[in-house]
Amino acid sequence: LWPLGRLYAWATAKRVKNITKTQPAVPTICIGNINIGGTGKTPTTIALAQYFSERGIAVHIVSRGYGAKITTTFAVDPMKHTAAQTGDEPLIMAAFAKTWVTPNRAMGIQAAAEAGAQVVLVDDGFQDPSFARTLSLVVVDAQQGFGNGLCLPAGPLREPVAAGLARADGMIVIGDDPIRPDLQRTITEFANPVLCAALHPVETGMDWTQGRYLAFAGIGQPDKFYKTLTALGANIVETVNLDDHQPLTPALIKRLAHQAHNLGADLITTEKDAVRLPKEYQGNIPFLPVRLQMADPDQLSALLDPVIAAVKADELS
Repeated sequence: LWPLGRLYAWATAKRVKNITKTQPAVPTICIGNINIGGTGKTPTTIALAQYFSERGIAVHIVSRGYGAKITTTFAVDPMKHTAAQTGDEPLIMAAFAKTWVTPNRAMGIQAAAEAGAQVVLVDDGFQDPSFARTLSLVVVDAQQGFGNGLCLPAGPLREPVAAGLARADGMIVIGDDPIRPDLQRTITEFANPVLCAALHPVETGMDWTQGRYLAFAGIGQPDKFYKTLTALGANIVETVNLDDHQPLTPALIKRLAHQAHNLGADLITTEKDAVRLPKEYQGNIPFLPVRLQMADPDQLSALLDPVIAAVKADELS
């Protein structure tokens, strides 16, 4: 598959290079990756949205709404929209900042700016050349790294590592596990800031040590979810891996509930899967939310505070 991977890399490079960029009216930060899925883009976007909000900056998020058939640009209303209409991740992000889904990211950024955004965060879109950005941040998993270093379908990459990192203003490495050696070498050679972070479960009041659980997940790296539950003391008697963003039909959940019942267990899932649950199951199946914590918050401040300074200077002018 290596020749096909080279062809994929060539196509990505051509797309990234040959287009005129739209210049956004407000500072725009792209949070993306070089790998396909499962690196932690959405928790990173939420963490950055909280950082700006806590400092009085009107921050909006723009997403393509993976998995949903989106034909117009609109703001997500968690009370009205479903994951089928917006994608699962925008529904989660909308709880932290005004979130737009759009078939065209440049149009989404413009809509956010016109609605009063002072800073726009673009969730994913690192390989989208249609808009200029103030900062481009690459998110990578500490243990997964960049895999075998090959592009689809020979490996997990959207483009070669060197080509991607050449456009990146910073790298965020996520995970409590030791950084794999080849990724550590890449970090050493990377000229821009590298921030370390980890995903930690949110305290929900649940005593995970009580009971038995059948855990199911349709995310990029489901084993991380199971590992987190086990670390909290949960007795996981069965796990079911689903496809990333897989639709959760009533028939599927009914089958999982029946399987859990036969095991004397309760169902448990991820926050991203919970928003895709059929309406009749929402609120009845517990989920485990996680949030990103930076190892060194001062590094994040050094990266983002110049953007805040620019916004405040623009207000004064």
